[in-house]
Order: sequence, then structure tokens, then C-alpha cells
Amino acid sequence: MTAHDQHAPHRAGRDSPTTSPSTSARRDLRVPIVAGVGVGVLQALTPFAFWWLSAATVYAMGIAVIAAVYIGFSVADGRPRVIAVETAVATSFLVVAAAGVTGTAWLLVAGLAGHGVKDYWQHRTHFVANTRWWPPFCAAVDVVVAVILAVAILSGADFTD
Repeated sequence: MTAHDQHAPHRAGRDSPTTSPSTSARRDLRVPIVAGVGVGVLQALTPFAFWWLSAATVYAMGIAVIAAVYIGFSVADGRPRVIAVETAVATSFLVVAAAGVTGTAWLLVAGLAGHGVKDYWQHRTHFVANTRWWPPFCAAVDVVVAVILAVAILSGADFTD
């Protein structure tokens, strides 16, 4: 240990010699994931807030909003390739969501689960810059809502009334 090291202030967290980078990274993601679970439960309840619309329509609008957020992130990133890819991906989720309004509700589950996979890919690749906490948060939302919808479908819920 050098004289400089002996006098350097101890910093907790990432720089702590007892905390590995993987432990620190998991801790950093805990808050967005837990928040995503909470928001996912709330999002699963959104048809009650829009009682005059079918549940399928409400969930499809949710998928559209979630997908569109990445267009905003891509514009903030500023790279034309990222904007083009994210716009194309968001458009594909819009098509699945629209089909889920009049088709089987399983399309809504597929759209949400597929978006969760996209979030995981985004988190692993950092394709869009400056979104470190968003993909884990959004993946948690997507997975929670997809699971709740799948359970509701299997329980006989009707999403078209």
C-alpha cells in the first residue's frame, strides 16, 4: 500500500474492496426492478381506470406507450441508425398491439413478453445510450403484466367486452 492509498478516503459501494463489481451492479438494478414490479401491477389494473374501453384496448395502448418511449430515447441518443432501428422495433410492437385489440389476447401477452426480451437485449448491449436503469425497469413492468394477463386468460377472463 502506498502512502497515497493510506490517506485516501474510504468510499463505499463500487469502490469498496469488499464489494465485487457484479454485487454492486445487482444492487444498482434492484431499485429499478422493484419499481418496475410495482408499476407492472399498477399497469395490469389500468383497465379499471378506463372502464369504458375494452381491456384489450387499454393493454394495447400500454404496449404502444412503452414502445414509443424507446423512440424518445433513440432521439436523445442522436445516432440515425439507432433512431431507425428503434422506430422499426416500436412499429412492430404497435402492429402486435393493434392486432391484440381484435384478435386473441395472447397477442398482448406476446407483445409484452417480447418487449421484455427487447429490454433484456437493450440492457445487455446498451444499443441506445444513457438508458442504464430503464431497460431493467421496463422489463420488470413487461414481465409482470404479461404474467398477470396470461393468468387472467387461463382463468377465462374476456378482454374484448
